[in-house]
Amino acid sequence: MIGLVLNTQKMSLLSRRELLDKAARITALAAWPGCVAASDYPSRPIRLVIPYTAGAAGDQIGRPWADRIASLLGPIYVENIGGAGGAIGSAAVAQSAPDGYSLLLGNGSTQVMIPLSSAQPAYDTVRDFRAIYRLITTTLAFAVHPSLPVKDLRELVAFASANPGKLSYGTPGVGTGNHLIGEMFRLQSGLATDFVHVPYRGMSSATNDLVSGQISAVIAVVSSQILQLHHAGKLRLIAVTSEQRLSGAPEIPTVFESGMPGLRYAGWFGLFAPRATPDTIVEQISRATRTAMADPQLQESYRSQGLEPDVDSGPDKFQRLVEDELTRLAPIVKSIGLKRD
Repeated sequence: MIGLVLNTQKMSLLSRRELLDKAARITALAAWPGCVAASDYPSRPIRLVIPYTAGAAGDQIGRPWADRIASLLGPIYVENIGGAGGAIGSAAVAQSAPDGYSLLLGNGSTQVMIPLSSAQPAYDTVRDFRAIYRLITTTLAFAVHPSLPVKDLRELVAFASANPGKLSYGTPGVGTGNHLIGEMFRLQSGLATDFVHVPYRGMSSATNDLVSGQISAVIAVVSSQILQLHHAGKLRLIAVTSEQRLSGAPEIPTVFESGMPGLRYAGWFGLFAPRATPDTIVEQISRATRTAMADPQLQESYRSQGLEPDVDSGPDKFQRLVEDELTRLAPIVKSIGLKRD
C-alpha cells in the first residue's frame, strides 16, 4: 500500500515538472519582442547558421538543404559563423529568438563534444536547443601530406615513432569529434608526444595548410573537397572511421582493417532551433525537411560527397540520439582528459 502511495506521488511530481517546463517555454517565447504566431510561420526569410568558415563540409551539407527547402518553406539564407570549433556560431543560435527564424546546422562536435569538453560551455545542448532533423551521417578520415611515406595507420605509427616530435595533425578545434579521434589514436598507438595537435578555426584552413606542407596530417569529415584533393594527389587519405569502405574511394582502408576498431566514429549533421521554439514550428520544419530529403537529386548530391542522407529522422528520434551520445561519450571524454579550457 505504501508503494502505491509513493508511485502516485512520483507521477504527480513528474506532471508538475512537465507543466513547469511548458510554462517556462511559453514565458520565454512571450518575452521575445516581435515573435510572430506559429500559424504565420514563416513570414520572412529563415537564417541557417553554419558554425564553420565558408567552404568547409558544413557548406556542402547546409547549402544544398537550404536550396531545396526554399520551395517548401520560403527563402533561406546561410550565415557562416566560424570559430572555437563551432562553438561561436552555435552559441549565437542558442541566444537567438525562439521563433523558427534562426536555425543551426549542428553536429556531433558542436552538440556533444564541445559541451562535454568545456569547463564553462557557452551553451547546454539539452537546455538550450531543440533537435529538429538529422540530415546526414558522416565519417572522418585521416589524411596525410603526399610526401609522407605512409599508406595506412600502421605505417603512420611506425613513421611517427621513428621521427619523434616531427608530425602534427590539424582539426577544426579543440574538443571537436576530430580532436577526440586524434587523441584516441595517440593513446592507442602510443604516440603520446609524437603526433602534435594543431587546432584551427575551420577545416578549410587546416586542409590548406596540409596541402602546402605546413602540417603533416588532418582528421577531417569526408567531403567532396577532401575526396577531390585525394584523387588529385594533393593529399593522401589513409583511413576512414566507418565500418565499411567508401563507395567514392574504395581503395581507402577502414580503421577496422588498420587494427584500430576503437577509432570507429559515425558523425552526423542536423538541424537545431533554440529550446523554446514552438512545437508547431519545429514540426513544420521537420515535415518540410523530410519531403526535401526524399528528393533523389538531393540524396545523390550528398552521396557523391561520401555522405549518407537520413530519410527517416524527426524531432523526437533525433533528440534521443543526441542525448544518448552525450551519455555515452561523457565518460570517454573524461577518461582521456579532453579539455577545451
